[in-house]
Amino acid sequence: MQRRAYASGLAALLAAVSATALAGCSSDSGTDSSGTDAKTGTTAGTIAQPGRYRTLFEPCGSVPLATLQDMLPSVTALPVEQRDRVLRGTAAVTYDTDRRVGCAWKADGPDATHHLSLDFERVVSYDPSVSDETRAQEVYTTKESAAGLAPASPPTTAAPSTGAPAAPLTGASKPAAPAAPLTGASKPAAAPGTAGTALVPGGQQAQTVSPGTPTPTPTASTPPEGLESRTLTDLGDVAFLDDVLTPAGSVTQQRVVSVVFRTSNVIVTVRYAAQPTRVGEVPDSEELQEKARRLADRLAERFDE
Repeated sequence: MQRRAYASGLAALLAAVSATALAGCSSDSGTDSSGTDAKTGTTAGTIAQPGRYRTLFEPCGSVPLATLQDMLPSVTALPVEQRDRVLRGTAAVTYDTDRRVGCAWKADGPDATHHLSLDFERVVSYDPSVSDETRAQEVYTTKESAAGLAPASPPTTAAPSTGAPAAPLTGASKPAAPAAPLTGASKPAAAPGTAGTALVPGGQQAQTVSPGTPTPTPTASTPPEGLESRTLTDLGDVAFLDDVLTPAGSVTQQRVVSVVFRTSNVIVTVRYAAQPTRVGEVPDSEELQEKARRLADRLAERFDE
């Protein structure tokens, strides 16, 4: 009888211990804002916001056929099989298509060769305290600086003005004296309507011009006024356009227009280039910029969908 009572008491004690353990487990089953993030191993409250985009769409199929034919005009004269191959584009080799993708097209023609390439980069910050978008802006700023559109270092701060007149310059610090009037053989070109020799800044002889012939532009290496490399205010979150003319051989030149924009944590680069086959011909900035901008606008809309 005593033995049976002992067994009953032991069973009751074990039941009580089990109930306490179950209650403890139930109270810990929920999580709150101070829980640990499984991916980063840090508390969820300290994790910066992730970027808007988690994937990238396929670039070779992102350009409409009509746009490709407009940007690669010589493609229409190619045989059907070759034309289809050019219009399909060549995908860039990447190891993670969720992080970076690209595509390139090239069309050779009797008048010019045109290149078009796209690059989509999805930036991810591995610092839990820095958002993907902040890191993407850092990458974008590096590209902008490389194009010469952002200062590489802060400008030097001038000493505060005291209001006193500047001391007169003496010795080697004096500015150069004004040049003496040109006379005789050193005179510049004659008045309009007469033959003469045109002078470029610095007094160097440019070339002989005939009556009624306009003096040629000193250089075509820079785009016309208003079409220079510049930041853009109506594309993505931030954007810039870079227009560069470079030698493409001994007698030809290639103009490359790049439009780069950031939308959240993705950076898009549209690169459009033209290289005429005729000696001395310079690709038109306005036409290339207009076509590159139009494609960039379309891609920005695609990312916003």
